[in-house]
Amino acid sequence: MADLEKNTDKDFNSVNMQADEGAVEAQLEETIIKTRRVAKVVKGGRRFSFSVLVAVGDKDGRIGIGFGKANEVSDAISKASQNAKKNMQKIYLTKKKTVPHEIIGEFKGSKVIIRPAAPGTGVIAGGAVRSIMDSVGVTDVLAKVLGSKNQVNVTKATILGLQSLRNIKDVAARRGKKMADLF
Repeated sequence: MADLEKNTDKDFNSVNMQADEGAVEAQLEETIIKTRRVAKVVKGGRRFSFSVLVAVGDKDGRIGIGFGKANEVSDAISKASQNAKKNMQKIYLTKKKTVPHEIIGEFKGSKVIIRPAAPGTGVIAGGAVRSIMDSVGVTDVLAKVLGSKNQVNVTKATILGLQSLRNIKDVAARRGKKMADLF
């Protein structure tokens, strides 16, 4: 009898987990950052396909980026969004929906400088960085792209920079101090 109760509890929990995952996916917002038509030259001429870069976020500190290729744009978008959902990551933000400190993200030739901003400033960033900040849920930030303006590299540099953000509690614990001692 106890085994049956355990099994039903597991089944009930797995159903709840699946419902939670469905609710999380319903809250995710997709943003297409870049769409390209690429050509492959074959014996009979050119064969066209599409590549898409997508950012998926919940506007509450979670972000994923994905890349998809297919012969149709809609298929490429669905592949990219599935890839982005697999690569979701948590980003530390402040209560005021900005980044806690200045960061520099670098990927290949692209460099992105992201600075916190006062409430009411808005998202002052260009192109791919703006799309990512909107998907993460950042409302006030200053950003500048230096070096290569390639949107794929800028996107990856932005994500790497956001991953390097540190929570003040973690910094205090690592240093062996109290949060009040850091200020």
